[in-house]
Amino acid sequence: MKIGISCHPTFGGSGVVATELAQALAEGGDEVHVISYAMPARLSLGGPRLFFHPVAVGLYPLLEYPPYSLALATKMVDVVRQHKLDLLHVHYAVPNAVSAVLAREILEPYEIRVITTLHGTDVTLVGNDPSYLETTRFGIMRSDAVTAVSESLRLATNEQIGNGKDIRVIPNFVDASRYLAVRDEPGARRWAREGEQVLVHVSNFRRIKRVLDVVRIFHQISRRRLVRLLLVGEGPELGRAEQLCRDLGISDQVVFMGTVSAIEPVLVHADLLFLPSETESFGLAALEAMACEVPVIASNIGGLPEVVVDGQSGFLRPVGDIDAMVAAAETLLSNEDLRREFGRNGRARAIEHFGQKEIVGRYRELYDEVVEGSLEPSKGFAKRA
Repeated sequence: MKIGISCHPTFGGSGVVATELAQALAEGGDEVHVISYAMPARLSLGGPRLFFHPVAVGLYPLLEYPPYSLALATKMVDVVRQHKLDLLHVHYAVPNAVSAVLAREILEPYEIRVITTLHGTDVTLVGNDPSYLETTRFGIMRSDAVTAVSESLRLATNEQIGNGKDIRVIPNFVDASRYLAVRDEPGARRWAREGEQVLVHVSNFRRIKRVLDVVRIFHQISRRRLVRLLLVGEGPELGRAEQLCRDLGISDQVVFMGTVSAIEPVLVHADLLFLPSETESFGLAALEAMACEVPVIASNIGGLPEVVVDGQSGFLRPVGDIDAMVAAAETLLSNEDLRREFGRNGRARAIEHFGQKEIVGRYRELYDEVVEGSLEPSKGFAKRA
């Protein structure tokens, strides 16, 4: 099958999953064309079946902001025509789904199917800014099929968007074999001094990730034991996090690592991952940590309870409850046997429920259903005449 995949090319979960999916499909024999304004962070163009098409956004004196959604639709049309694609799988409703639906209309009578995967922010955007409601609803309702990365997100989408669109839950996935490739390396220990326990946070440093909570949790733990904090990622809260570390006098115990192309060499042999987010549709960082046998301390919010089993692979605590998260971390940091047990539990869960082969296979089955037109109308997927 010839598949177009469009995503935001950042280190966020949606870009990572879309990129991993593209690579897995190409390795499985499909021809995959990735379409975005920049090369996705984890995309590796090895092999003859994986291609990247950059979207060029022109500057026009009449327009204050570059019209990316129109440029994206135009590039989609070009790629579909040139390579005879069977479907477009877009990640995020705005603008990717809207652009794909527009491209489909331009391409008629050529039939190109559109599958939209929702990752969270595209739906919460509607709650924060209702002016996007109709555009988001249009992209979702006019897609031939829609998936969400968690049951929590599926419910939130139906609540926000309405109209009874049937949304299939296909969770994010992880290639757990990558842990095996780096388990004999120092991993997180390379940034630690002798005797220190290593704590990690991975995000895009937006406010909803509550990076300042991570710093405050670490500060309390550092009063009791030798620890080091690795902060992986970049974003708008970076400067505030650096300032808070200076104010608390812990700058020499915190490593700001920026973005990294592969997360396993950082996570392996870490002691804990913190993910105290205000909202999280899935929590890919938590899944990646679990695959590396790292227990997770996270917020009991959104899709995280579908990933992390409280009391087995980590602990889930209320958003903003720093004291509860400190106590949960202390439980594991003070009991090495328990911490290792949680790590093993997490990896087993990652392999059993979120393995790459199974999840990519579910997407591939959906592609076949959409292209062959075998989806039942009662399922709520859009069918074009």
